Amino acid sequence: MECLSGQAAFQGIAIGKIVEVKKEDRLIRREHIEDVEKEKQRFFNAQKEASTQLGALYEKAAREVGEANAAIFEVHQMMLEDDDYVDSVLNIIETQSINAEYAIAATGDNFSQMFASMDDAYMKERAADVKDISERLIKILDNKEQKNENFSENTIIVADDLAPSETVQLDKEKVIAFVTRHGSTNSHTAILARTMNIPAIVNVPVPEGIDSRPAVVNGYDGTVVIDPDENILKLAGKLKEKEIEKRNLLAEYKGKPTVTKSGREIKLYANIGGLDDIGAVKQNDAAGIGLFRSEFLYLQEKDYPSEEKQFRAYKQVAEMMAGKKVIIRTLDIGADKQIDYFNLEKEENPALGYRAVRICLTREEIFKVQLRALYRASVFGNISIMVPMIISLWEVEKVKEIIKEVQEELASDGIPFKEVEFGIMIETPAAVMIADELAKNVDFFSIGTNDLTQYTLAIDRQNPNLTMFNDTHHPALLKMIQQVIDAAHEGGIWAGICGELGADMELTERFIEMGIDELSVSPAMILPLRKRICEI
Repeated sequence: MECLSGQAAFQGIAIGKIVEVKKEDRLIRREHIEDVEKEKQRFFNAQKEASTQLGALYEKAAREVGEANAAIFEVHQMMLEDDDYVDSVLNIIETQSINAEYAIAATGDNFSQMFASMDDAYMKERAADVKDISERLIKILDNKEQKNENFSENTIIVADDLAPSETVQLDKEKVIAFVTRHGSTNSHTAILARTMNIPAIVNVPVPEGIDSRPAVVNGYDGTVVIDPDENILKLAGKLKEKEIEKRNLLAEYKGKPTVTKSGREIKLYANIGGLDDIGAVKQNDAAGIGLFRSEFLYLQEKDYPSEEKQFRAYKQVAEMMAGKKVIIRTLDIGADKQIDYFNLEKEENPALGYRAVRICLTREEIFKVQLRALYRASVFGNISIMVPMIISLWEVEKVKEIIKEVQEELASDGIPFKEVEFGIMIETPAAVMIADELAKNVDFFSIGTNDLTQYTLAIDRQNPNLTMFNDTHHPALLKMIQQVIDAAHEGGIWAGICGELGADMELTERFIEMGIDELSVSPAMILPLRKRICEI
């Protein structure tokens, strides 16, 4: 029996057999070629075939795990057609008169090393992506099929890491856990595990040659036990039974109000990334949507989404929620969310840079398109608008000025719209300190604890080396949250939390004592949190 530890990426218990997924060791030979133009054409043909394959993978992933999680294959298609990548391959073929396979492998290695050396966490993740597309091209040139494993029941996948194209082809009816030797809690594997609702552990020092051996994966404490003895199996079995029992007990809270024993009602809403998440919102009985991350509409496109496309998305979510509140956050890109067609310059400190409302107020034409779509959709449901990353009163006043212009344009065009609640995210210490002034100019506050924590503690939340310092229960942070709630209530508006801390049940009672009005969490946390609140 061997017990290994790593970082838990998603909770849960899995008991099954290991299937080790290995990358094919392929020796890419450097071969001299006579016909350079013919070799370049071979590359172009492989590029076209790869694009077709990625399109098919996108469609499959969109059906199975939603468009937001499938968007990575659109990113791969864009990388496949990237001018720098293509020029590098063609230049190597042309100047060295060598085969396309070798040129692609060399380019893939060079670009992967470049991305891996960058400070930005988002760009580091692209190192695996460029390797993935390079391997795909080489397989096509070698006439080798993309491998699609057939797994038995209760399969625990073990791999160095998993590329998106590998994870999406797995048999999701049989895979019950992911364990990787590398990767991060924000990797594609971890994201897919959350979507599939199965445990995942990353950065586990798993030895080679463990295929077909039994194992227990504990996504709560980040441990993997290989060749478990009877005691471990019994304990894991009991934990699994408790999981099922807990899930059944939580079902009793569907349809119930979220009210404490003393009669205090809390609005319990869900955070979503797109229309595909609405099924989970309804299934878990959220009272509304507290955070619709509208940037996913932009991340899924190769160019700015039109007013009509955005309008249809906002209208659909408003209609599907049938009168329940839908709070839509305006465009929040920059930092770890980069979009090629925005042509944002590389920054030394992107988390402190050109992002969110700063982009909207300096590229008003983009902002106005979104606002027009939002106000047009407002007549189809109960939409509220929320602006992120506010640090000053003048920003709020400027946003409201632009909103007024949009409303006047819509009225002039004879397009109906409703007045909607207008709120802001409090996620900077600056906004906390002037919350009393801001409260006089908005209808609600939503505290974004993810960014508020990193800005308050001066800690990059994407840096795995700082985990021990990232104290989400830090007294300074909790004092700030109290200050925001007090300022909101004194100003006659409501305050909620939409960051990850909203689902931290160690703080639920504390938040209620502080006077919080609303909590917005991932759909899967709605019923556990409702149960917790009803017990207070």
